[in-house]
Amino acid sequence: MLISINAAWNVANFRAGLVRALVADGHEVIAAVVDDGAFPAVEALGARVVPLSMDNAGISPLGDFLLFARYVALFRRERPDVYLGWTIKPNVYGSIAAALCGVPAINNISGLGTAFLGAGWLMHVAGWLYRLGLRRSATVFFQNPTDRDLFVARRLVRVEQTALLPGSGIDGTVFDPARYPQTTSAAFRFLLVARLIRDKGVFEFVEAARAIRTTHPAVRFQILGFLDVANRTAIDRATLDGWVAEGLIDYLGAANDVRPFLAQADCVVLPSYREGTSRVLLEAAAMARPAITTDVPGCRDVVRDGETGLLCRVRDAKDLARAMGEMLERDDAARAVMGAAARYDILARFSEGEVIAHYRKVIANALRGQVTSATH
Repeated sequence: MLISINAAWNVANFRAGLVRALVADGHEVIAAVVDDGAFPAVEALGARVVPLSMDNAGISPLGDFLLFARYVALFRRERPDVYLGWTIKPNVYGSIAAALCGVPAINNISGLGTAFLGAGWLMHVAGWLYRLGLRRSATVFFQNPTDRDLFVARRLVRVEQTALLPGSGIDGTVFDPARYPQTTSAAFRFLLVARLIRDKGVFEFVEAARAIRTTHPAVRFQILGFLDVANRTAIDRATLDGWVAEGLIDYLGAANDVRPFLAQADCVVLPSYREGTSRVLLEAAAMARPAITTDVPGCRDVVRDGETGLLCRVRDAKDLARAMGEMLERDDAARAVMGAAARYDILARFSEGEVIAHYRKVIANALRGQVTSATH
């Protein structure tokens, strides 16, 4: 199995269960990923790591052609039986190379990203590339029906190639709130866990914090996530430092293990513009934390409004502040009930075991030369 994604930490943090399962099934797993310091964690899963240079945010035709050439050389050298791809460049250039070398490809559209959130030339280029890359894929997984319907409507993929997954899945034994008791604090803590890019709703979170603090000055607004990421909508350090200096937010840095931070939060907030299926919301729910998120694909699919969390309008800091105010009005017991409901709901609907079972089935089909039915 040759797998490829734009960051090694993504494999270690989000695909660990799948890699372990493939290794347990007797497959040799080769991970072609960018060297971001997480190679040892990927190797600890049982995979063999191959460094792959990739400019995740770049749009240089020459750079992308060289990436495609590296994929072709990789396929010819390793001769894999099946290719598994995530994120746009591995899904596009890795899949084209797989087709050229006669290797069945299984893709996962885990989110549409910045390119699909606008209506400019970049969206059209991304669509053309996806159409080219996915044309001969054995199976294309989507994490919510809205994204699948969009790709089918735009003829980027054939409906008979597609299948739905419950996100990346969650393991309730790994994300177990009983192992991370919450410490008492006089201050209520809202926590945003995300890459620090505009599309995650970071600016809306800060503006809502500014509004809430006028009436609730003791409330803490925390941000946990990578800074200076390779993304055209990245939040720069000077902007972040300004928010910290103003006293609006506490920046917690980045962490490989988010569980201790989720355990200390009273409510997790993700005002994202769009997701495949938000991993952060799955993790928060598994840790029995209520969440506030936007009424968009990939977020509303996880949070049940009024039951396991609250929904707000996208790109609307005022409505986000309204939802935060509603959460603050609930007492500890009411929030605990909401968090418990979130954990029960998420473990029933987003099992990591189900994700692994889907992959095992389509891998077996790909090895037999079959395609996946859209009814899966």
